[in-house]
Amino acid sequence: MIEKQKLKPISGFPEWLPEVRMVEQAWIDRIRGVFESYGFAPIETRSVEPVEVLLKQGDTDKEIYALRRLMEEEASASEADYALHYDLTVPMARYVAANLNDLTFPFKRYQIQRAWRGERPQEGRFREFTQCDIDVVDTRDIPLHFDAEMPAIVYEVMQALDVGPTVTRINNRKVLEGFYRALGVEQPHEVIRIVDKQDKIGPDGVSKMLTDELSLDGATIGKVLDLARVTGTKADVVERVRALGITGDLLEQGLDELHFVMKALESYPEGAFVADLSVARGLAYYTGTVYEVKFADDPSFPTICGGGRYENLVGSMLNKHLPGIGISIGLTRIFSKLVREGRIAPTRKTPTQVMVCYLPDASYEAVNGVARTLRARGIKTELFHEPRKLKQQLAYASNKGIPHVWFPAVGAEGKHEVKTLATGAQADADPESWLPEG
Repeated sequence: MIEKQKLKPISGFPEWLPEVRMVEQAWIDRIRGVFESYGFAPIETRSVEPVEVLLKQGDTDKEIYALRRLMEEEASASEADYALHYDLTVPMARYVAANLNDLTFPFKRYQIQRAWRGERPQEGRFREFTQCDIDVVDTRDIPLHFDAEMPAIVYEVMQALDVGPTVTRINNRKVLEGFYRALGVEQPHEVIRIVDKQDKIGPDGVSKMLTDELSLDGATIGKVLDLARVTGTKADVVERVRALGITGDLLEQGLDELHFVMKALESYPEGAFVADLSVARGLAYYTGTVYEVKFADDPSFPTICGGGRYENLVGSMLNKHLPGIGISIGLTRIFSKLVREGRIAPTRKTPTQVMVCYLPDASYEAVNGVARTLRARGIKTELFHEPRKLKQQLAYASNKGIPHVWFPAVGAEGKHEVKTLATGAQADADPESWLPEG
């Protein structure tokens, strides 16, 4: 017998009861519906990737779950060859590189899968979680229209899920890198990495790290923090960046791109999209527009969606020019928060629409025949498999939230009847034509 202690939940690996899982599946259906309405096609990549593929894309070695056989010989166990993927972007890049000749470009894919990270579990952070990603990859430069479409798609998903108000913060890595280079910073990507931590450590923490790790002077750090303070909901936010008095070709290119994206999103409700020059996205492969989505009424909660444009993530695997842009929705992070807050209200423990009762005087063949007829017509039907007391059968159906129960005809003169449990209404029915309500 397994010890009771070992049956308890494992921190960071969520499991839901059937009634909650059904709501989560309904969410996935809605997300998939929005993705497909924009022309994205589904793929599913393997859960395991070569370690070198995962490590190539940034400082992620502490997050990776390595894969080893339990009985692996000690001599070969020093290094793992394979690991569970920690996100869906790197596997997608590998997938595109591997199937390059069989894909139609621009390749628009969506992916809804589990991922694994060796993080310390805490609010909104899990070791096993589901992500919902969309990406566009092409063999030539990708139009800026996609930079505006990505956050619009996520906005539509959030509306479909009714999760409450969200705010999408938008920036451009060219603005950051161009600004820092114009300041004379020799390691702009290291500054980006540190600025990305501002949500966690605040401006003072960023200032200390820039001093301790990069030895930047006070004037330079002041300009870095001035840029990070710039926010706005309109395209003219770029003028506030220019007002800081720093110029450069890469900076201007980034500002033009940011202006285009913000202008394209101006028709959406005020506050849904904000240009925020503190958004950096720490992963090294981002090169242009970047996004972070948060709950508007709970800004301290971790980012619920994120992504951006990248130039070399896919192409670096083949030494080809294959730019891309994508965004990821943290389904588990969002869903678990709403479950914890009681905002997920499951009503049923099963997808069953009707349960066929097993009446004492009915034969199993007759009872099963009704169930088969209903299923053949696309009605989700459960059969009570033993002729127990009717009160017990009805209690079972009620407890599971099954809306209808079916009483099969008994004898040559008998009639089929259906009872709606919510109202108590009962009426004659024909297995060949009856339809459930709703």
